[in-house]
Amino acid sequence: MAQLDGAEVAKHSTSDDCWVIVHGKAYDVTEFLPEHPGGMKIILKYAGKDATEEFEPIHPPDTLDKYLDKSKHLGSVDMKTVEKEEKEESPEEKERLQRVQQVPQLDQCYNLMDFEAVARRIMKKTAWGYYSSAADDEITLRENHAAYHRIWFRPRILVDVEKVDFSTTMLGTKVDIPFYVTATALGKLGHPEGEVVLTRAAKKHNVVQMIPTLASCSFDEIMDAAEGDQVQWMQLYVNKDREITRKIVQHAEKRGCKALFITVDAPQLGRREKDMRSKFDDQGTNVQNGQQTDNSQGAARAISSFIDPGLSWKDIPWFKSITKMPIILKGVQRVEDVILAVEAGVQGVVLSNHGGRQLDFARSAVEVLAETMPRLRELGYQDKIEVFVDGGVRRATDIIKALCLGAKGVGIGRPFLYAMSAYGEAGVDRAMQLLRDEMEMNMRLIGCTSVDQLNPSLLDVSSLAHHGTGTPRDYLTKWAYDPLVNPPQRSSKL
Repeated sequence: MAQLDGAEVAKHSTSDDCWVIVHGKAYDVTEFLPEHPGGMKIILKYAGKDATEEFEPIHPPDTLDKYLDKSKHLGSVDMKTVEKEEKEESPEEKERLQRVQQVPQLDQCYNLMDFEAVARRIMKKTAWGYYSSAADDEITLRENHAAYHRIWFRPRILVDVEKVDFSTTMLGTKVDIPFYVTATALGKLGHPEGEVVLTRAAKKHNVVQMIPTLASCSFDEIMDAAEGDQVQWMQLYVNKDREITRKIVQHAEKRGCKALFITVDAPQLGRREKDMRSKFDDQGTNVQNGQQTDNSQGAARAISSFIDPGLSWKDIPWFKSITKMPIILKGVQRVEDVILAVEAGVQGVVLSNHGGRQLDFARSAVEVLAETMPRLRELGYQDKIEVFVDGGVRRATDIIKALCLGAKGVGIGRPFLYAMSAYGEAGVDRAMQLLRDEMEMNMRLIGCTSVDQLNPSLLDVSSLAHHGTGTPRDYLTKWAYDPLVNPPQRSSKL
């Protein structure tokens, strides 16, 4: 088949006749325009043009092959004939690129919050808005982290802690440290290689990676990036079309995924105003057929369009019938539902509020954990299910607190995205190494040499449920205290 000419593609640039170029191939997306989850406007902006740069971070490379009818695949385009758009950099973008050149040395990052501080300064506004945003007033986002600060240690002394081993098992997989890389969407917003960067770092530190349904890389790309016997889990948003869901699950099992994490806290995606505001532009109201359409939620709206709000406990037997993988419910937020999960015969739960991105004022996972494990022990259920937590974990002390309360492991998401966005694979490697070093130090300081020694007697959780309201602020101490700071920018090389 002869290559298409760029001038020919450019003729098809209206809502009634819309072609776009992606990765050197032309596609007729006219009929798809009204169905596009992100709205018509973003496609029409690239009608008759090369949309690869916009398409790449948001969609896995096999998206068009999977979801656009083959009759709409028009063939390859001679890219030499495609008119290149001259993009003038805004003053804001020029400043950002200068900050990228001044990024601190990697070894100046001493903790996970440092990576977030660097990423905030150098990421594109829209990417930062998507990664960092949470629901409504972002109370739950902050509480997820703050809750760990209300748990105090009761360390043992005079214990021989020369040799410390913090390896453990999660769903039958031995890992070197009790955390896993939890599923986070759209990795290429932060780094051109996307989620495979996390795959490689997870291998190096022998931790498990959970593959997101909404990754920027294709599922198979992420699986192919794994080495040897590296273990990966799959996170699933359940599609309204159960046949699609069945194919996704069974393909994951065939490829060697070792567990299925079904997200149960997202019948609709939360309203993330920081993300919405970062996507705002002044191109005018988007009107279709006389009706104003809301495309302001961008990626979130696109994601939520296919998630099934009808998912219920009645679906669990069906999932058990289509796969032999362990089934874990991700996003459980109350003790009663953990008990129902045990009785439904699933193998695990993740106590999680979606990183504060769904229901604002949902309680922190660690607070729910502190209520859950005593109740499971009362019922004799503690060995019938594995309990994980995610949200707000930034230090190895957080990991240790969760394990003392009875969690098998913790999921960490955003910090690794920030490390990847700021420094690529080297950043994620350092972030994981920092956690490993903190883990060794704090296991020694608490007086434990292995994970199986961690137990509730090592904690004081009496302040956990107070939500920070019980202690008056000491302003003298506040103003006298010399606060910790994040790494500084380097001076300009110009």
